[in-house]
Amino acid sequence: MASKPWSGRFTEKTDKLVEEFNASISFDKRLYKHDIMGSITHARMLAKVGILTKKEVDKIISGLKAIEKEIVAGKFRFTPDLEDIHMAIEKRLIEKIGPVGGKLHTARSRNDQVALDVRLYLRDEIKEIQSLIRDLQKALVNVAKKNLDCIMPGYTHLQRAQPILFSHHLLAYYEMLKRDHERIADCLTRVNVMPLGAGALAGSPYPLDRDFVAKELGFAKPTDNSLDSVSDRDFCIEFCGAASILMMHLSRLSEEFILWSSQEFGFIELSDAFSTGSSIMPQKKNPDVPELVRGKTGRVYGNLLSLLTTMKALPLAYNKDMQEDKEALFDTVDTVKDCLKVFSPMLTTMKINKKKMLNATKQGFLTATDAADYLVKKGVPFRESHHITGRVVAYCIKTSQGLEDLSIDEWRGFSKAFGKDIKEVISVEASVKSKKAKGGTAPEAVKRRLKEIEREMR
Repeated sequence: MASKPWSGRFTEKTDKLVEEFNASISFDKRLYKHDIMGSITHARMLAKVGILTKKEVDKIISGLKAIEKEIVAGKFRFTPDLEDIHMAIEKRLIEKIGPVGGKLHTARSRNDQVALDVRLYLRDEIKEIQSLIRDLQKALVNVAKKNLDCIMPGYTHLQRAQPILFSHHLLAYYEMLKRDHERIADCLTRVNVMPLGAGALAGSPYPLDRDFVAKELGFAKPTDNSLDSVSDRDFCIEFCGAASILMMHLSRLSEEFILWSSQEFGFIELSDAFSTGSSIMPQKKNPDVPELVRGKTGRVYGNLLSLLTTMKALPLAYNKDMQEDKEALFDTVDTVKDCLKVFSPMLTTMKINKKKMLNATKQGFLTATDAADYLVKKGVPFRESHHITGRVVAYCIKTSQGLEDLSIDEWRGFSKAFGKDIKEVISVEASVKSKKAKGGTAPEAVKRRLKEIEREMR
């Protein structure tokens, strides 16, 4: 196999520049395990339907397993002239076992072969990413359980809004990750279909048993249309879309960690093990890990857009443009995994300044809504109670007081509906405890949700 497998109709050698430009071996070599797995199953199927003998298949399988060992040991030489992982393995197989190795490619094309490899690869990676999402969810739950007594300001528009439990805030990210897990699991159903047997585009003239291959490789079923089988990259795009949403969630939490660890907030302190310093300013402790997660989010978005743009005007069936799918997909997988791996220990090792969080709830009139709700319960229409409480806040600002500083007479000066118990209602602790409805921030509601989460994660 000195020449390329497609060189029969060519009279000139491939230009060296084209050879290097055309090659994908530098990045698709990571598919070697999946390529060999698919080839072994394909060989067994060819024997099952009588195309290859058992002796030939045994020889092919033995050769493929030996090649896998060479690759794992770092003894396999990858060069641009081999173009891709499929041709590299096939060439080495023929070198090792002779002409019978050339029979392996019977009834398949590199078009359906690469489609198979990418699906096998992504299926494995999705399962690992799901596990890493679970690890981060568990970390969030564990930190939430340990800080059920911690009250902090909740924000809208980055302005202090209402007091909430810190644990409730963390569990909001648990819910985001739950949706991420569900999205990726749903994506997996469309990854898990078997394209081998589609050939270059038209299907195969051989009596293939595609159901056998699908079952052996753990796929739900074979694909139903040969053209679509080799030209479909929806599953890659869908995965990158789900990964982009996941990264957006990690970026949001990263931004909160960055803000909270600043001196202006001081709510948390990241562990030294997950922080870096400055080359010029000795006092600095920088939140580089969450900043990098925030930055890498844009990279994953870019990969999604790259795939969409690559596929947007391709006619059926396979086009060489589609070789550009792998680097974007591989980079997305690697980036998501790296971010998830580093996030869990960063979260569990950070210090939480409960006193600073609680003190922050004492400024900004965070229980003003509770005062308005108090009037509603006394029969005052909400729009009127909202207006009355707004006047109370304006008065406090003018007199440099907090809501808790006002006397009962001052309260009643704004509405006779205010009674002595208003003092109890507007405390931060009372405000948090009052949000008992399902999904609220009251300790009993959060504890209830934590019990539900325990059942969900079993």
